[in-house]
Amino acid sequence: MRAAPTILHLDMDAFYASVEQASKPSLRGKAVIVGGLGPRGVVATASYEARRFGVHSAMPTAQARRLCPNGAYLVPRFSLYRAVSDLVMARLRVLSPLVEPLSLDEAFVDLEAGGRAFDSAGARATGERLRADIRAATGLSASVGLAGSKMLAKVASEEAKPDGLLLIQPGTERELLAPMTVRTLPGVGPATGEHLRRAGITTVGELVEAGEDELVRMVGRSHGVGLYRMALGLDDRPVVAERDTKSVSVEDTFDVDLHDRVRIRTEVQRLADRCVRRLRESGHSGRTIVLKVRRYDFSTLTRSETLRGPTDDPAVVREAAARLLEGVDTTGGVRLLGVGVTGLADYTQEDLFAQASAAVPDAPDVPDPGGAEAGPSEGAGGGGAQEAVTVTAPPAGEGAPEPAAERRWLAGTDVRHAEHGPGWVQGSGVGRVTVRFEQPGSAPGRVRTFRVDDPALEPSDPLPLVGDAGPA
Repeated sequence: MRAAPTILHLDMDAFYASVEQASKPSLRGKAVIVGGLGPRGVVATASYEARRFGVHSAMPTAQARRLCPNGAYLVPRFSLYRAVSDLVMARLRVLSPLVEPLSLDEAFVDLEAGGRAFDSAGARATGERLRADIRAATGLSASVGLAGSKMLAKVASEEAKPDGLLLIQPGTERELLAPMTVRTLPGVGPATGEHLRRAGITTVGELVEAGEDELVRMVGRSHGVGLYRMALGLDDRPVVAERDTKSVSVEDTFDVDLHDRVRIRTEVQRLADRCVRRLRESGHSGRTIVLKVRRYDFSTLTRSETLRGPTDDPAVVREAAARLLEGVDTTGGVRLLGVGVTGLADYTQEDLFAQASAAVPDAPDVPDPGGAEAGPSEGAGGGGAQEAVTVTAPPAGEGAPEPAAERRWLAGTDVRHAEHGPGWVQGSGVGRVTVRFEQPGSAPGRVRTFRVDDPALEPSDPLPLVGDAGPA
């Protein structure tokens, strides 16, 4: 514990939904829900307007639609979220060399290590400037917590939400924590919380009253000692700069269970390509290829294969994933597939190309569906965004023409029309797609409807929220 509140915790407010509201002027002040849109989709983030209806993250999208039928339901746009996150993290790194990102929208900062604050007044001023800089750069609001430890800084930012700042003065921790629920403390999940509730302990103050010995008896020595220290507000963990990436993975949950083995192979190949793209974007290669299969009965299987050395070659990853799939029984159907790479390194092993060409010579070729893709299923409780592509069955006869894939447009995705310019998909169905033509900083735009195969309408990359003048 520090004698001054010089550890800062930043948490962007309803990040994905707020980015969507900022980039789509017609959605400002409206209920926005971001996540998987299919029958098995899961909410990744809900705007504060949607939360008033009881919608929250990790909730099935179908349930959210019942609670908030008039909300805007959008697929995630992770490339835009990462770009906005980069702007935010750049401002944190100006404050200190010790920045510990926890996710795209959350990080700890050691202000003392950056020489920015050594007392309460300096910490508060720095936090307020940071919030103003982030709003100027992105148009988004952020909540900031300041305290003498990481745990308390995170508690403070949560109490400050939305769009606020809370500083916890050293020496006031126990008084602040006492009335809070035990779930406030890190490591107290639903199971531990229920176990404590049955023992009559529901608040942090009651944890302190129970005493360390009683907590050790209830939940074990390691967890009990740690829980008691946290209840007292004691946390000596340092801010660790730039956590090393341990793995890169992508996965998709399907609206309908996949039964066709060729379709399943196709999806695995497509996921392998997506995984390699993310691997290369992160500047890594990897040695171990991991396949994840969740079957119709919710049983989840993982299979892995370790190569002779690290690679970022898509052919190597595709073929390793295909070999792993051969050992998985998909009878009965598959609801989720995922491909990942672990054992990351900053270099590649060139002779692995020989392994790709020599692997499984009798394995059938798997066609590439060549469709547009949604973002990785981050923060959606495994629900994920659905692929914007319809994969057709292979031709029945030798030399039969390949049937064309139907164009599908998912709500929230970016498009550009040859005449009307940039816009986003509001919805589609019955051969039609409805587009609202607007962009960040504009007035709410007009809505037009087109045929799904209109040649003038094309997918587009997201537009930046605002121009970036660089960190202040």
